[in-house]
Amino acid sequence: MSLSQLEIIEPVSGEHNLPNYPEVRRHFDWEDAKIGLSFNETGKLNIAYETIDRHVHDGHGDKTALHYVNGDERISYTFKEVKEKTDHYARVLKENGVVKGDRVFVFLPKTPECYIAILSVIKIGAIAGPLFEAFMEDAVRDRMNDCNASLLITDKDMVERVPKEDIPSLETILFAEDIEAETDGDTVEEYVEWMDPEDGMLIHYTSGSTGKPKGVLHAHRVVSHQYQSGKWVLDIKDDDVYWCTSHPGWVTGSVYGLFAPWLNRATIVIQGGRFKAEHWYKLIAELKVSIWYSAPTAFRMLLSQGDVLKDYDLSSLRHILSVGEPLNPEVIYWAWEELGVRIHDTWWMTETGAHLVVNLPGEKIKPGSMGRPFPGVEVGILDEAGEIVKRGTTGQLAVRTPWPGLMKEIWGNKDKFDSYFKYEGWYLSGDLAYQDEEDYVFFQSRDDDMINSSGERIGPFEVESKLIEHEAIQEAGVIGKPDKVRGEIVKAFIVLREGFEQSPELLQEIRVFVRNNLAAHVAPKEIEVMEELPKTTISGKILRRELKKWEIEKAG
Repeated sequence: MSLSQLEIIEPVSGEHNLPNYPEVRRHFDWEDAKIGLSFNETGKLNIAYETIDRHVHDGHGDKTALHYVNGDERISYTFKEVKEKTDHYARVLKENGVVKGDRVFVFLPKTPECYIAILSVIKIGAIAGPLFEAFMEDAVRDRMNDCNASLLITDKDMVERVPKEDIPSLETILFAEDIEAETDGDTVEEYVEWMDPEDGMLIHYTSGSTGKPKGVLHAHRVVSHQYQSGKWVLDIKDDDVYWCTSHPGWVTGSVYGLFAPWLNRATIVIQGGRFKAEHWYKLIAELKVSIWYSAPTAFRMLLSQGDVLKDYDLSSLRHILSVGEPLNPEVIYWAWEELGVRIHDTWWMTETGAHLVVNLPGEKIKPGSMGRPFPGVEVGILDEAGEIVKRGTTGQLAVRTPWPGLMKEIWGNKDKFDSYFKYEGWYLSGDLAYQDEEDYVFFQSRDDDMINSSGERIGPFEVESKLIEHEAIQEAGVIGKPDKVRGEIVKAFIVLREGFEQSPELLQEIRVFVRNNLAAHVAPKEIEVMEELPKTTISGKILRRELKKWEIEKAG
């Protein structure tokens, strides 16, 4: 290991919002996380109010809340302007009959309107369901039908991917263009609906290894966890420009692209368009981005671009974070060599609501480790009997319950919800890991068949189900094949129906079929035709682990 690689282990110099992790961890109580939030004083709670309106009422309305960049397009809004826009959307929603507890989905590109729409839904007491902009008809239909969504905010292009006739509960579709254009009727009225901490506010769908995607419902109580993790882990200060590259349709894009930074009054960056290294570097240089949160896949793609970054002034960067999959040590070394900044890995899940295991700027890191437990969080590595194993031993990664960010429920599926709590007092993550003597946690693998591609969790069952809808496919098994750039790619093993023969044209047709009916990121990058698939002798269930074992053995 070179000297520079040794240096990155040591804490980053400077003043940090969490200067003494061991001391804070010993004395921290979750009640402390409410300090600084208005509901701690007033007793009135709504996370949308805490996220935007609070700053306006505290006298910070003129501070820039966001910069939007899409090619040559540039838009900036202050906190006051964002509040006014969320009030405007809230009025329109109420006029269209939305009431407390309704499920309202938002299907928009990564634009300011997407963020504003989500907040406006929550502001009036409804439950927001953000959808990833690349979803196709099946993905949209399954999620909206699962929780009986009554209203959708989208635009006139994306509505083409909304199968309205297949969503019986959908009463109204509003177009963001029309909402923006319609200004008559706006008043100074406050549209905030005050909520109980256990009232639902956000539903995100996460794929499972079996069955359809599951609706993870979060309650307003999550606010203190998201606020405190934004302060300590993101290390946000008043003059920071913060950029999370994730779309709000994914939990990272909502929690750490919208709520946590705005709860801490950061100026956020929203970037539209596709990935291109030059565009990303130009954005950082132009807007003086100081905190950057992305995924290992993105960092690996930037690494592969070589010296492109030398054409840009990236000196504004002081803090970089990563999430979505294990962070490769070589990416950390690259960032340190080329940018002079460490990348801090973080671990949490859709179900956990906010960070649980983190690397902090004021503490040393161990490349390859997800970090140490966030203050107020207790991690346990358990054996199959639910007992804690000795340090250095791989076991089930579990977290002691409760904590404020923990999901309220899995929508309409109590059995699935209960499955996370197999051992009393513990939440089971489904990950395998070990913990060293200094409490650093090291991820080993998933304990199920989930695929983690480019930071997105993909359920193989959903892809298999779509594959066998194709007329040429009799059976399908889907795995994550290890990939240096994406972490894993989706690979499908299929058995063809009688009368069909393998050809490059047919395999391409199958890829397009999945892409057009689910989403591009779940379409198989590789398809292998087999005579038969390995199955259990009793139930006939396809053995994905055998498929993965064969694939790894072939790679050698």
